[in-house]
Amino acid sequence: MKPHLLPASILLALSAWTLPVQAVGHLADVTVIDRATGATLPLYYHRGEYWVAGRYGAKYAIAVRNKLGERLLAVTAVDGVNVLNGETAAWDQTGYVFSPWQQYQVTGWRKSSSEVAAFEFSALGDSYAGRTGRPANVGVIGVALFREQPPEPVAQAPAYSSPRRAEREADDPASLRGGLPPAPAAPIAEPSGAGKSALADRMTGSAQASASAEGLLRKPQPSPLSTPKLGTGHGARESSMVSQTSFARLQAQPNEVIRIRYDSRENLIASGVIREPVEQYPNPFPQSGNASYVPDPPPRRY
Repeated sequence: MKPHLLPASILLALSAWTLPVQAVGHLADVTVIDRATGATLPLYYHRGEYWVAGRYGAKYAIAVRNKLGERLLAVTAVDGVNVLNGETAAWDQTGYVFSPWQQYQVTGWRKSSSEVAAFEFSALGDSYAGRTGRPANVGVIGVALFREQPPEPVAQAPAYSSPRRAEREADDPASLRGGLPPAPAAPIAEPSGAGKSALADRMTGSAQASASAEGLLRKPQPSPLSTPKLGTGHGARESSMVSQTSFARLQAQPNEVIRIRYDSRENLIASGVIREPVEQYPNPFPQSGNASYVPDPPPRRY
């Protein structure tokens, strides 16, 4: 007996249906964590955007894992608000600096170098953005990633094959590099708190450059909602230690922008983001109308 095989297109559709992606990003993996269970919330891809389903009152974290062997700056925003300084978010603002391969969970609105107010899903009116008069961008998590500008190479004196020439020119520094003194090495910024899980970076960038690139982010489209829209509230204070460091960005605009939208599961089902299988009702006579006898063979041709 041959096994029953589904068409390849159906198999692919079922795989996409049952296995939503878990992380987004090329330079870093960005996920959303349910802090009550420690589970990674599934990410659903719909019409060019990633979504997660939140639960009212649940605490969550934004997990970032640096995938590079170099430092990364992650300017992080929730509901259009910078999670470190509380300002309306822009790419040239402060962010978290990640060491090579480092991972860290951003768990709340930073209140100091040792404390945050927890992220928790709330009603739109109770969200931090809504309570501070900025409800227009509620329902989105953003992470702008910047690569670091590499340090300039250190100038070195040329090698000598003649010991006498080396001794003669050592007495005359101007003879090195065409009569110019050696150029000093560029300073390399080092973290002031090595071993910390994340570092808050204080720096400014080009506001004009960030404003000119805002068009890369598409504005949310309205969708039918079955329950009130979710936002992110200003939860209880928690301990969270960071330190400060310097960071020279490779360029004014982000090397990558990651955007994850969120709402309640009910709203995501109503808007078509989450497509649940059609419910099958029980049939009291499942074989009714299907019974038949052995059919006759086709007529002979000879």
